[in-house]
Amino acid sequence: MVRIDYTNAMAEVIGERDGILREELLSFRHFVVETHSVIQKEKNRKFYFCKLPYQDTSQIKEYAQYIRDSFQYFVVIGIGGSSLGARMLIDSLSQKENSPQIFFLENVDPEGFHSVIESIEIEKTCFNVVTKSGSTVETIANFSIILSMLKEKLGDRFKENLVFTTDPEKGFLRKFGSENDIKMFDVPPPVGGRFSVLSPVGLLPAAVAGIDIDQILAGAKKMDLVCSIEEHVEHNPAYLVALIHYIANMRRGKTISVMMPYAEKLASFVDWYRQLWAESLGKDGLGQTPVKAVGTIDQHSQIQLYREGIRDKIITFIQVENFSTDFKIPEGLPEEISYLSGHSLKEILTKELLGTKAALIKSKVPNITVVLDEISPYNIGMLIYLYELATGFSGYLYKVNPFDQPAVEEGKNFTYALMGRDGYQDKLEEFKELYKEKYRIEIS
Repeated sequence: MVRIDYTNAMAEVIGERDGILREELLSFRHFVVETHSVIQKEKNRKFYFCKLPYQDTSQIKEYAQYIRDSFQYFVVIGIGGSSLGARMLIDSLSQKENSPQIFFLENVDPEGFHSVIESIEIEKTCFNVVTKSGSTVETIANFSIILSMLKEKLGDRFKENLVFTTDPEKGFLRKFGSENDIKMFDVPPPVGGRFSVLSPVGLLPAAVAGIDIDQILAGAKKMDLVCSIEEHVEHNPAYLVALIHYIANMRRGKTISVMMPYAEKLASFVDWYRQLWAESLGKDGLGQTPVKAVGTIDQHSQIQLYREGIRDKIITFIQVENFSTDFKIPEGLPEEISYLSGHSLKEILTKELLGTKAALIKSKVPNITVVLDEISPYNIGMLIYLYELATGFSGYLYKVNPFDQPAVEEGKNFTYALMGRDGYQDKLEEFKELYKEKYRIEIS
């Protein structure tokens, strides 16, 4: 179950300066109907991610079981959309017993690389190399080092320890995999990296971890069903989330979107959401800056700013009603702390959330709460689909393309130039014109 409570984002609760009028939401009804029709027609193209919940997972599950039976370690080599989704699924849903130890090689930080290598045995490790383009710098750099290590340990048998997830036809990784008879899974061409978690990009690592990927997709199907049938502004959860954030941003000056789960297992969900929201909508001087917080930890580090700082934030809480375990505080505590006696950690966590929401209402800070009855594959599937569709719909609100990332490509092009890649000489000259170190201070 997923429930969205947007009471505390409405003007009748926090006032018209910061809150949204119901009439404002309803004023978008014609826009919603028109855009809904466009989205349904685009499900074979731009919105192809909407079809992923309906895929056949038999090959993914079969190969994941082979990995579980054959290897002690599993390392995902990818970055951004090629790793955040898989990490989010595993962190949120926890790997099951008898699964390989799972690691992620994302950055090109040499000490981080060393830490992973020191934690595994190369010959007992399956490496899942994930890059849709097949040429992502960080991923290919890390892979090239791993490849050398595998060849040194295993000789011609190196390919037995590799599985690629990449474009079905093009790119270096596809070519290398075909030439060396390496097992490969496809990233559907219309699906961008940050929308690919429900493809083999996220599902293969999740299945290796022993997570029920069919239940993830079942939850996504349910959210797709609701959002495909329902066009009313207040009844379609994805459109509602998008509109609340858009109005808060463009009409109330809320340029920052804070997501704050009161469950540590969902911290990685926010990492995934940050890329989705930022890279999709941060264009043409528009979009919100997504910020991560975790309750109750960040009550002690960020809420001061949210209540009394610049009034530029809308906050999404994620609440979990039922945890898999709980601990009770004993009776007989000293008088000063006796009020805690008999309460449980889950009860305190919930009341901390309620107290924080009340404090924010008092300060007229708009906030919504997404409630899960439990952290389950089904609910996580619903949550993923909810935010993917909300992001795609928001692109129409902002009149930007939510499926490209031109500013990211520019940084990549400068990197290629600095690394000496052929065809980027002009970019190197442009870099030299742009980049100066004129003002600096050095302390030894």
